[in-house]
Amino acid sequence: MKLLLTIPLLFTFSYLGAKEVNVEQLFNVQTVKVQERSYAKSITSYGFVKPDDARIYDVSPRFGGFVEVLYADTIYQKVNKGEALAKVYSPEVLKAKDDYINTINFVRKNPNTTMLESAKTKLLLLDIPKEEIKELSNTLKSSSYTTLLSPADGYVFAKNLNNKGAFNAKNKLFKIVNLDKVWIETKIHQDQLSTLNSIKRYTITTPAYKKSFQAKRIQLYPKLDPKEESFTLRLEVANKEHLLMPGMYTTVSMSSAKKTYLTLPSTAVIRKNATFYVFIIGEFEGEYEPLEVQIEPLNANTYTILSGLEAGDEVVNNALFMMDSDAQINGLY
Repeated sequence: MKLLLTIPLLFTFSYLGAKEVNVEQLFNVQTVKVQERSYAKSITSYGFVKPDDARIYDVSPRFGGFVEVLYADTIYQKVNKGEALAKVYSPEVLKAKDDYINTINFVRKNPNTTMLESAKTKLLLLDIPKEEIKELSNTLKSSSYTTLLSPADGYVFAKNLNNKGAFNAKNKLFKIVNLDKVWIETKIHQDQLSTLNSIKRYTITTPAYKKSFQAKRIQLYPKLDPKEESFTLRLEVANKEHLLMPGMYTTVSMSSAKKTYLTLPSTAVIRKNATFYVFIIGEFEGEYEPLEVQIEPLNANTYTILSGLEAGDEVVNNALFMMDSDAQINGLY
């Protein structure tokens, strides 16, 4: 049976025995047509810049010793790969150097490749720079000091020793962070996951700069945050100029390739009991029929029509107005 909602344009009422009065009730019922439009689905979220885990380096010597000169003496100091961080004295390293020199002198008179390689391997396992080992071979003189080198270009994000300080093997003395590429971690609400599958372009903006940055999707973390009902999405951004710094706040705009959709403004659709409805125009003036539709959000202001309507169909633009009318009161839908 067809359910119709009639919106009267003229009605009468009486008040405390007074004679009936005709009151003209003007309802501004605006309509809109289902249209085919080309849209790029989009999601806007917010995130923060984080270092790339693969570009974080700990400097942890495999020997203990004492600091003679600390070159990287300032937190967040910029360093280059191979640059000296500290000159240190280590009794263990000094002994390994002397053993290597003695082995070289011995094998010159008593050739023994295995013995020489073993002495060299000991230095390599202590993570002594190859240049330093080569100098030992050429000069046959061991320095009391060895040098800790930066493993990568980056910034000193942590420093755990001072001039003339002591350290033990395995202590994390420096943390070097390379910012040539950084991560953006942003939140994706669970009801946006279906839209996320069609996203092709990720644009990053920040209040710090007028320019934008293009990002690449790396991973959707397989864990839901129950408090926010959201997943964390990791993006990667090339950052050769080091404009993006860890901790910076960003806006993340995600969009898909353009596609043609049947669309209605979100104001034309209303939800009741987990079902979506529109109100189509009836046969007579002022009559409107609730119609169930299948929809999907396209953006904050627009729905795509999956079923129930076709291009050109006309519906009421303000579905909430109909919800507040006699249709709800009389239980028509």
